[in-house]
Order: sequence, then structure tokens, then C-alpha cells
Amino acid sequence: MRTPLRSLSRRGLLTGTLGSAALLAAGGSLAGCGTKGAQQTEAGCVSEDLSGTEKKIAFSNWPQYMDVDEKDESKRPSLDEFVTTSGIQVTYTEDINDNNEFFGKVQNQLAACRSTDRDIIVLSDWMAARMIRLGWIQKLDPGKIPNVQANLLPSLLNRPFDAENRISIPWQSGLAGLAYNGSVTRELRTVDELLTRPDLRGRVTALSEMRDTMGLLLGANGHDPSNFTAAQFDDALHKLRKAVDSGQIRRFTGNDYAPDLAKGDIAACIGWSGDVIQLSSANDKVRFVAPDSGAMLYSDDMVVPNKATHRGNAEALINYYYEPAVAAKLAAYVNYICPVKGAQAEMEKIDPELAANPLIFPDDALLAKSTVFMTLDEQQEREYEGKFQQVIGA
Repeated sequence: MRTPLRSLSRRGLLTGTLGSAALLAAGGSLAGCGTKGAQQTEAGCVSEDLSGTEKKIAFSNWPQYMDVDEKDESKRPSLDEFVTTSGIQVTYTEDINDNNEFFGKVQNQLAACRSTDRDIIVLSDWMAARMIRLGWIQKLDPGKIPNVQANLLPSLLNRPFDAENRISIPWQSGLAGLAYNGSVTRELRTVDELLTRPDLRGRVTALSEMRDTMGLLLGANGHDPSNFTAAQFDDALHKLRKAVDSGQIRRFTGNDYAPDLAKGDIAACIGWSGDVIQLSSANDKVRFVAPDSGAMLYSDDMVVPNKATHRGNAEALINYYYEPAVAAKLAAYVNYICPVKGAQAEMEKIDPELAANPLIFPDDALLAKSTVFMTLDEQQEREYEGKFQQVIGA
């Protein structure tokens, strides 16, 4: 089953219609997120695990990011099966609508080494990296998650903020690239075409997520989005500014580009693979393109925050979702890149068409030209986000 399009962006900082003042308010003040008072250490903020006596988990996730029963949307087949087989009760809440908004909800508790009343939270990779940097996330026991050790895709190994996969485990992954509606425009292959082709002027949108839009522009300029300099960032930003000033780009969006692309109100955009799969199921002329210069690879990660008291139960759930058959059931619903090796063979039993889709199960060639955006320190995050927001007019 293909899930309905998500109304809120799990990748974006906030939608492109918000001003910079609102961004800082919702983000809990980026400038202060790394202050000494907020930083925690494993020794200084000890978490007690009560999993041996309390068979329960509080799990916070994004909307529409769990499989549901087609006939009864109150049922979540894969999660219900975990409860039945493990005996662990799960309180599942879809209360993460934006990374920075959620950061604002929990930052006071985590900065003070207090419980958030959540055992698992799912955050985009850059936000997970920020919380790891602040010392707010518990380390996991590799011995309790053997399926992760055996089945995590190689492309998601050795990430700079968690090289040993001891702190954050991908829930789903995805690609940022180009998309176009072939009903209203001809084929699109490169970022430069998107930004300069005369027939697309005023009919283009780009993402308000800095890492995806700027990552693609860095790659188009021949720079490495996973390892770039400030001068290279400015070089790519200059190209973006020219496209804005010329009227080539109509606006910057979160997931709200999707209906416009489907209707042909915009001809092309920078977009996310999962959204475009859903659109193409209704109109096969809507296409996703990994540009010749490379696509951006990202993940949304499961983490266990400090003072969560059921880490062992959380590890059991994480391990369960890395069983290939379970991962395939989830991927058939959410349509993002499945991070679990072996799930593609299991998907053949569910939906052979989805099993053959390279945007859910990428081949080596696609992964080889997909890059994870460079992990930023606090100063870089403020600097690059500030420059980007100025250009996009947020």
C-alpha cells in the first residue's frame, strides 16, 4: 500500500514560508544549543534501564511513517506483531512533525538530564547528530541488536556522527534529487538545467532543507557535499542566488511541492524520492531523477534519549525491524529507501513492482553517486543556515 503524501516535511527545518525569527523560535535558539549548560556526558547523566521488570516502550515517530491496516487504520500490523511476539507493550505516538520543533519540545529536559517520557524517537540524521554532539543520546549494546550488525546497508555504515552504529540506527532512508512532470515539460537530467533552462523559468521549486538543496548544488559545481570548504559553499550559494534573482525558482518548499508537481502547476523541482514514488503511482509521467552529478542520501534515525528507562526493550524493537521480512512490510507502506539488506527478496512476496523499484531498493550504481551531507559543527550550522535563509527569503 502506498501511503498518502505527508503534509509535513520530516527533512525540513521548517516550511519555506516561515521567517527567520520563527525559525529561531521553533528551533530552540540554535545559537545556544551547544552551550556548556546544555552539554551532558555519559558519566554525568546516568540512565537506569528497567526493561527487566517493565515490559513497555514509549515510541515517538513522524506521521505516516508506520504501516497501517488497509481495513482498520487503528491497527499497525508490524508493530502489533512485535507486541504479540515480544510481550512488550508499545505506546506509539506520531508527535514529531518537524525536527527543530521537536528539539524545542525536549531540549529543556535533555539539557537538564531529565526524562522526556520517551524511549525511542526518530530524528533526521542531522538532528540526531546535533543531539549526539550534545551528549543527549544513550549508547546501544551491539549484542542486543545483531540484526542491525548483520543487515544494515553498507551505504549507511561509517557515518561521521556514529561510525560504529552505537547511538543511532536508520529507520528509513531516502534520496533528494530532481523531479519533473513529463506531462508539462521534457526530460530533466542535471541541476544546471533546473536552474537555467528558459522553458522552466518560474515553474521550478527547490527545498527549504539546506542540506538537500545545497548538497545538490555543491555536487553540480564539482564539489564534494560530504567534505567541502566555506568558499565552495559560497560558490554554490551564488548559483542559487542567481536562480532566485532571475525568477527561475518560484519558491522554496517542504513536502508541499508534491501536489503542485502532480497537477503540473510546477514543471520541475528538487524533491524527495519517497514523495515522487507516491506521485508516480498515479501518474507515470512524474519522474524522479538522480542527477548526473549525484543525489543526496539521508536517513531518519531511531535513537534512545537520556533518562529513557527502557533501553533494552527499545533495542528489542530496533532489532525486530531489522528482520528482512518485517522491514519489507514497513517499506511496502512508506515507500522510502529500506535500510535493511535482504528486505528486497522479502518484498518480492508482497509487491514485485516495489521490489524492482530502485528508489526503495537502490542498486550499486545509484548508491555510488549518492552522498551524505557533511556533518556540521555548531558554528558551521549557524553560518551555513544563516546564509541559506537569506537567499531563500525565509
